[in-house]
Amino acid sequence: MSAALADMGLLSPEMAVLLARVAAEDGPLPDPTTLSPTEGRAQSERANRRWNLDLPAMQSAHDIWIEPDATLGSARLRIRVFIPHAAKPGAVFFVHGGGFAFCSPESHERCARVLAIETNMAVLVPDYRLAPEHPYPAALTDVVASLRQLQSSSTIFGVGAGPIVIGGDSAGANLALAAILHEHKVGRPALAGALLFYGTFARDFTTDSYRDFADGPGLTRDKMQRYWQWYVGDRDVGLDPLACPLAASNQALAALPPLHLMAAAVDPLLSDTLILHQRLQSLGRSETVTVVPGVTHGFLQNTIDLAAAREALSAAGQKAKEMTAHV
Repeated sequence: MSAALADMGLLSPEMAVLLARVAAEDGPLPDPTTLSPTEGRAQSERANRRWNLDLPAMQSAHDIWIEPDATLGSARLRIRVFIPHAAKPGAVFFVHGGGFAFCSPESHERCARVLAIETNMAVLVPDYRLAPEHPYPAALTDVVASLRQLQSSSTIFGVGAGPIVIGGDSAGANLALAAILHEHKVGRPALAGALLFYGTFARDFTTDSYRDFADGPGLTRDKMQRYWQWYVGDRDVGLDPLACPLAASNQALAALPPLHLMAAAVDPLLSDTLILHQRLQSLGRSETVTVVPGVTHGFLQNTIDLAAAREALSAAGQKAKEMTAHV
C-alpha cells in the first residue's frame, strides 16, 4: 500500500523512506489491535522506542502523582512533566494518542520535549487509564481530573502559574477536546487554547478519508473500528459529544477557546479534522486548518527523521505563543 501511494505521489520522499525502513527493521508483525491489550501495548511501546532517541535536553523531566478525584471517579494518576530551560509561566497539557488503548508518556516523550521547546512552556503528559480494561469515560475523567489539578495548583508540578493550553494527538485530541466541552458544560474556567493533531472526533467510518485510506499505511479503518470498540463497546455514543466531539452543539463549539487544527494528508482520520473545521467555519470562527502533505497518521512521533514533523511542532509552538500572549 505505501509503495503504491509513493508511486502515486501521495507520500513525500522522506515519509516513503521512513515507512520502508520501519518495514525492514520490524519485518512482519501482527496487527497490535488483534492481540491482547497487554501484548499490543508491549509491541507498540517497542515500536515507539526508535522515535525516542537523542532526547532534547530539559531543565527538568520528572513524574508527579495526583490522588483520585472522588467527584469525577478518576484514578490515582502519574503525570510526566517536561520543563524546558527558561520556561515561561503556564503549561501545555498534552494528551497522548494511541487509540484510547495504547501508548504512554514515554512513547510520546521526544514529541513532548520538542513541543516544550517550541512553546517555551512546560509540557505535562498524563498517564491516563486505557481501554478496554477501563472503557469510556475512564480516560476522560482522568484527563479532566489532572487538568483541574494543574489549574488549581500548578506549583506542585514545578510550573509557574500562567495560561494553560491543552493539546493532544489522535485519540488524545479527542480527549483534549472532550475535556474542554466537559469543563465548559459545568462552568469551569476556560483554557487559553487547544492544539489538536489528527484527531478522531466521531465514530463514523464512512468518511472520505476512511474510504481513501482504509488500508493505511499504518493506521487503518479496521484498527480504528477495534479501537472504538475497546473504548465504548456497543454503546451508541454517536450523539454524545464527550465521546464524539463532532456531536457537540453549535453553541458548545462556538464557546471553544482558540484551536490549532492540524491533520496528516494520508490518514483515515483526515476527514474528522476537516469536518470539525467546516463546523467551526459555519459558526463564523476564524480557525484555519493545516493539512500536512505527504505524511501519514502519527507522523509527529518522527521528529528525528521527518522535517515535516519538526516544522509542524514549530508551527504549533508559535500558535501556542499567540494563544497565551495576552492571557
